[in-house]
Amino acid sequence: MGAGEGGGSEVGDMSEADDVAAGDFSSWVVGMQETIRSGHDSDVPCDGCTACCTSSQFIHIDPDETDTLSRIPEELLFPAPRLPRGHVLLGYDERGHCPMLVDNQCSIYEHRPRTCRTYECRIFPAAGLDADDDDKVLIARQARRWRFTFPTRSDRDRHDAVRAAATFLDEHSDLLPDGGAPTTVTQRALLAIDVHDVFLRRDEETDRTTVVDPDPVAVRVEMVRRRGPRDAT
Repeated sequence: MGAGEGGGSEVGDMSEADDVAAGDFSSWVVGMQETIRSGHDSDVPCDGCTACCTSSQFIHIDPDETDTLSRIPEELLFPAPRLPRGHVLLGYDERGHCPMLVDNQCSIYEHRPRTCRTYECRIFPAAGLDADDDDKVLIARQARRWRFTFPTRSDRDRHDAVRAAATFLDEHSDLLPDGGAPTTVTQRALLAIDVHDVFLRRDEETDRTTVVDPDPVAVRVEMVRRRGPRDAT
């Protein structure tokens, strides 16, 4: 999440008609899978957008993020519910803004939490979902501006697979592993991206891919095999 890196442009002044290039879908979604699984920084062309910093979000910080924790006043942190000791949340002020956002820029950008480094709102249009929480209106508005490109059929198939995965996760939450069912739209979008490969089948002779409706057991097995993404909002 690169919001607040440079001079801040006001999201409220942006027209939803102003499209923003999101990149080739296949390249993006493969990179996003790597970000989800490894925790590496996501590369988001935020261009000064601070929607995610001003949308009443709780930011999870792991106990191993000692550099980040040393930059945030202790009084701004509180224990993360249902997580082991040492896991904390950074809240927001009365305006719904991150307290580390100063003059519309992140004051600890080079030391920002891992959650901020890996978060990006392209996940919502990728999964065909909307950040529909009342507090997330700026994120939803920005997310609707992204426009992916689909230079090959494979790009289209991957996009369809991610959306099929998002629908499956909504309709079959009772079949998912204990603690594995997404409870927020962000979690559902991230998980759909992570497991969308299960919804694709490649023909070895033609090398063509098609979207399939997998056995729910196969999806469950894949979710158990992978460590599901954790939402911090």
